[in-house]
Amino acid sequence: MNIKKSIGLLIFVVTLSSCGDQLYVVKVNFKDSLIPKAPNYDNAEHWASLPEKADAADSVPHHSGLQNLQVNATADVFFIYPTTFTEGPTNSYHWNADVNDVALNKSTQLSTILNQASIFNGSCRIYAPYYRQAHLYSFYTTNKEDGAQALEIAYADVKSAFEYYLEYYNQGRPIVIASHSQGSYHAERLIKDYFVDKDLKEKLVVAYLVGRAIAPDAFAGIFPTERPDEINVWASWNTFARDFTPNNYDSYFKNSISTNPLLWNSSEDFAAKELNLGGVGLHFKFVPNAVDAQNHHHILWINKPYVKGRVFLRTKNWHRADMNLFYMNIRKNVAIRIEMYQSAHKTAMHSK
Repeated sequence: MNIKKSIGLLIFVVTLSSCGDQLYVVKVNFKDSLIPKAPNYDNAEHWASLPEKADAADSVPHHSGLQNLQVNATADVFFIYPTTFTEGPTNSYHWNADVNDVALNKSTQLSTILNQASIFNGSCRIYAPYYRQAHLYSFYTTNKEDGAQALEIAYADVKSAFEYYLEYYNQGRPIVIASHSQGSYHAERLIKDYFVDKDLKEKLVVAYLVGRAIAPDAFAGIFPTERPDEINVWASWNTFARDFTPNNYDSYFKNSISTNPLLWNSSEDFAAKELNLGGVGLHFKFVPNAVDAQNHHHILWINKPYVKGRVFLRTKNWHRADMNLFYMNIRKNVAIRIEMYQSAHKTAMHSK
């Protein structure tokens, strides 16, 4: 790798994992703020990704040799993207994003839809709704009611999109739920509302609820995964540099469970970088053996990514890279679990 490429990849990992230098503060109370019009999920433009629509989720990493196989997929993924509404608004809406915001939608496509949703195009038809996501400040404001109301608007859209998906798109196929950060906040609620103690639970292959601290007993009857081939289970992790403990550990992470995405269990066994099948880097480029991983007291620790210039990395919080660093392992794992689901249900049908 030449110096120019090394610097480029280094810039990528620093940028990807940064949480920003300064949090934008919403200065308008929620009750005094305009609320954008609700999306219409009969309109394909209000979906960030659909199997029949050209979007960033159709992409595969450069030099990876992968293919977009959605057209023949026998399972679906309902993907809920993380917060991309992080800066000051460019319109009249302060607390919730407008799904018709062209610039924000482009940013969403080129970030999370490209780098996260595309993971699933080898095994799943991808359904990802645009939704009136809550501004990032909703999670940090001292006025908890403002933040809660903004998140309620966002979740109402996620529910509406999921109900539309079930009625018009699913057609009985098994379902994968995948999400990151704010998306996992909504996905956690969605699973409780639609899968726990519901018939739909039998359609759940796996839920990847990444970038959010979730308690091991969060879902009655749906358990954290402890093997790479289990079905009707869920996985979750939050990535930090080795030997680093976030300030909110006791209040947020302490009672959660962490899945190692190189081992697919909650043990504290170390997983070497050789087990990492590849991440994605700058310009959506495939990066083999991107990083190692080890669970430590409810969070996921990594050594510095194995890229040129790693000695200069000082990043402690790898939140934005939670999925990118383990791109290929997630991609392979969802294929394994779908195969196990299909096999289990064929056996069940034959036994009747």
